[in-house]
Amino acid sequence: MSGTHSLRRRLLGSVMTAILVAALFQAASAYRGALQQADEMFDYHLQQMAYALRNGAPSQLEPTESELEADYEVQIWSANGVQLFQSHHNRLPAQAVLGFSDVEQNGTRYRVYSIQTTAQTIQIAQDLSARQARARALAARAMLPMAWMAPLLMLALWWTIRHALKPLERTRQQVASRAADDLSPLAEDGLPDEVRPLVHELNLLFDRVHTAFHAQQSFVANAAHELRSPLTALKLQAQALDRAADAPTRSVAVARLHQGIDRAIRLMNQLLVLARQESASETPPERIQLQDLVRLAVEEMLPQAQERQQDIGVAPSEPIWVQGHADALRILLRNLLDNALKYTPEHGRVDVAIALEKGAPVLSVDDSGPGIAEEDMGRVFDRFFRSASATASGSGLGLAIAQAIAQRHGAQLRLGSSAKLGGLRVTLEFPGTVG
Repeated sequence: MSGTHSLRRRLLGSVMTAILVAALFQAASAYRGALQQADEMFDYHLQQMAYALRNGAPSQLEPTESELEADYEVQIWSANGVQLFQSHHNRLPAQAVLGFSDVEQNGTRYRVYSIQTTAQTIQIAQDLSARQARARALAARAMLPMAWMAPLLMLALWWTIRHALKPLERTRQQVASRAADDLSPLAEDGLPDEVRPLVHELNLLFDRVHTAFHAQQSFVANAAHELRSPLTALKLQAQALDRAADAPTRSVAVARLHQGIDRAIRLMNQLLVLARQESASETPPERIQLQDLVRLAVEEMLPQAQERQQDIGVAPSEPIWVQGHADALRILLRNLLDNALKYTPEHGRVDVAIALEKGAPVLSVDDSGPGIAEEDMGRVFDRFFRSASATASGSGLGLAIAQAIAQRHGAQLRLGSSAKLGGLRVTLEFPGTVG
């Protein structure tokens, strides 16, 4: 099982690590700088002591106790090499190197500064080990502010990140405390700019799920209502068959029972098709030639047209290809043709045409039926909707199924009046063009 990933821990870990590394680097730089400055200060002190003694008399050079504790040694020679003064018993080299030098005497290393005048040579020395110890102490004191500042920065950073992530925690609590059917929007007030878009998109998702949930509830309720009518009719027809007293009456009752069963089966099939199309998982689309798809659909519907002596035809066109799912598009075409044939009177006409309009494939179905009233145009794609002026029986699912399949393909179904045949014109507009 993969470990959890805490945004707070990752932020604190990465930023505190950066602060720690920066603090260590700064401390090391400060330490080195302080050591260098201490060395320069001690060298300057040696120089100033030598310059101060340059004009002084040897009798005036008796060191004080504090000077002895400062680990300095002073030696003065005359111009002819006679030692005029020595502050300690440790004798330094008589041949002094003018300026700064490092020497070792009796196992002790010294930092020495020597100057020479016409009358004397002055030599000031400092024990290097004591000097370095004092330099390190000064450098350590210079690092104290950094040692205090780094923990304070980390504490301030912890508080800031904790405070900044509180809106996320509030949002989490809102979601955790909700009931399963509570899809109301999450509060967006007070959220940081980086988090608000995420919560906004979640609210849009909740809205879509809420719409789909209620549509599904409506679908189930409508399906139950629509199934009740054919099942009740089947029961009545079965009772009529039981009451039939003679063979002709029984034959009529059997025929009506078969018709009722066919209607119920048709309704069930349409419900299953609609449910499959609305919940279909996305499979890779394929390249489909529209002419082949239309030809197969027309051949399938031809017996229905011939039964009512209707003329159904396809206008010739150049090959046009689309991307889609062949089985689903075949169902769409079958529903459009079935709807056109159902409402077209006997000896009527249905025409199918395919063309490219503004570079996009367009399929149209024209019929010579009564068309659809203007006030019903916006509702005919609703499930189970049937116009009050409808002259043919049906479940009201044909165009709803066609609309669901069209939306799945990114296509648009449009309804209008047929200028060619006077009835309804249904136009299916596909997105873009495919070779």
